[in-house]
Amino acid sequence: MASIALTSSLTRRAALSVTDFPALSASSVLFATATASSFSPKRALSFRNADFVRRGDCARCFYNPKDDSGGKPQAKEAGSEWAILKRWDVPWEWQTISLTSIACGLSFVLTGLVEQAAIPYLGINITELSLDEKAELLFVDQSITTAVILGVLYSLSKAYPLPDDFFRYDLREPFNLQKGWLLWAGIGLIGALIGIGLTGAAMSMFGGEAPQRETDALVRLLPLIGSSSISTACLVGVTGVLAPLLEETVFRGFFLVAMTKWVPTPVAVLISAAVFALAHLTPGQFPQLFVLGFALGFSYAHTRNLLTSITIHALWNSGVILLLTFLQLQGYDIRELLQAAS
Repeated sequence: MASIALTSSLTRRAALSVTDFPALSASSVLFATATASSFSPKRALSFRNADFVRRGDCARCFYNPKDDSGGKPQAKEAGSEWAILKRWDVPWEWQTISLTSIACGLSFVLTGLVEQAAIPYLGINITELSLDEKAELLFVDQSITTAVILGVLYSLSKAYPLPDDFFRYDLREPFNLQKGWLLWAGIGLIGALIGIGLTGAAMSMFGGEAPQRETDALVRLLPLIGSSSISTACLVGVTGVLAPLLEETVFRGFFLVAMTKWVPTPVAVLISAAVFALAHLTPGQFPQLFVLGFALGFSYAHTRNLLTSITIHALWNSGVILLLTFLQLQGYDIRELLQAAS
């Protein structure tokens, strides 16, 4: 599966690593005229003038606030617009967007370099660590990286007052038909599975074998998969919690939203998907990662809730790990299964 491209990246780190106002109706004018002519208000309201009938205004003699449309067609038009077509009201200027993007990238690189340089001074010898200790180190590494990058992102981007649909993590109404984050996470995950399956089949048919095989990344992670409850918990914590939280906040919560300042939301979804795929540094898996990024971006743009894309990402990343762990606990040889599937 294409999700393993992210797992392979983690493997490399493991080695360290308007208010509406009703229009003035003709009934008020008619009532004033009738009063001046000593007509009663009741009689005035039932008055029919041939000129009014010809102008089609007789309907206004019977004013009913419920029938007044003053602005309702506009509200209906706005409500009928697809959520995916709506842009965010982006307050950031291009300087802020550029600076924040560069700062996040540099934070990722510098955090890794600092950690790698600090390990010897902490008396840690990677080669002598047990599997559980390596898994714990991987979890600590990802925790530090997530905290640093999100700290940089929030400190730079929140210098402006932000609308309510920015960086939104809302647990309410998970199964709402229009905005339910859990419902649309399931829809997005199914769409991603179908899209990536078709993409993989097309690549096998026309493009040949990918430069980096998906099973290779899993084979390198095999020692950590299911070896103990600690290593499994750390691996799932990295792939199913920390990595999705970080990547979805950066790529969807910030970058996709920022792009809508200049381009329509569907175009921003495509751009963010491409950047997301490129950032994983696995060229052979770019098509699958692009499809996954598109599903994540589409789901987020529809619900405006980062929990939607985080849930999809988490299930995608950790699903394979949990499945292989279950199979290993049942006595299956995971390495043999992976080699047979390759």
